Amino acid sequence: MLNIVLFGPPGAGKGTQASKLIDEYQLVHISTGDLFRMHIKEQTDLGKRVKELLDNGILVPDSITIDMLEEEVVKNPDAKGFIFDGFPRTVAQAEALDKFLVSKGSAISLVLQLDVNEDELKRRIAERKKVSGRADDDEEKLVKRIDEYFQKTVHVLPYYAEQSKLKVVNGIGVIDEIFAELCGAIDAAK
Repeated sequence: MLNIVLFGPPGAGKGTQASKLIDEYQLVHISTGDLFRMHIKEQTDLGKRVKELLDNGILVPDSITIDMLEEEVVKNPDAKGFIFDGFPRTVAQAEALDKFLVSKGSAISLVLQLDVNEDELKRRIAERKKVSGRADDDEEKLVKRIDEYFQKTVHVLPYYAEQSKLKVVNGIGVIDEIFAELCGAIDAAK
C-alpha cells in the first residue's frame, strides 16, 4: 500500500498536486481541511466545534482530527493507498497516524514537502480567495495559519526525516514540472 503525506503551508499547492497524484496512483485523498469543511457545511456537532476553532485561527485538537481521519481510512478498505493532506500537523499526530497504520498492517511510504516561501503563499492565497470564497483565506486568518505552520507544524518534518521518508520538493514553478518531481520521488520510494 502506498501512503503519502503531502506537506506544506497553506497555499503551497497541496490540493492541486494531490488531485494529480490521485489520478496517477489511484489513491484515496484524505484532506483534513476538506473533512472539516464538510462537517461545517453539514452543521454537525463536530462541524460547529471545528468552525469556532478555525474562525479563531486555532488548530483543531488532535483527538478530533485523528478520529475523523481514521474513520475515512476505515471507509476505504480496498484502497491502493492514501494521500494525507493537511495531516499530521504535530509530532503527536504523526505518531498516532503511524500507530494506526501499523494496526492496519501498513505505514507511511513517503512524506512530500512542497517548499514555498511566505510571499508566494500570500500571493497565491489572495488569488485563490477571489474565486474560492473560503473563510479561512481571509487575510487575518491566513496570517495565523501561515504562522502556525512555520512555528509549529514544520516541526513534524524532522520526525519523518529521521525515518528517511522525507523528500523536499520546490513548490514554486510550473505545476506539471512540480508534479513530475513528486512522481519521481514516489516512484523511487516504491
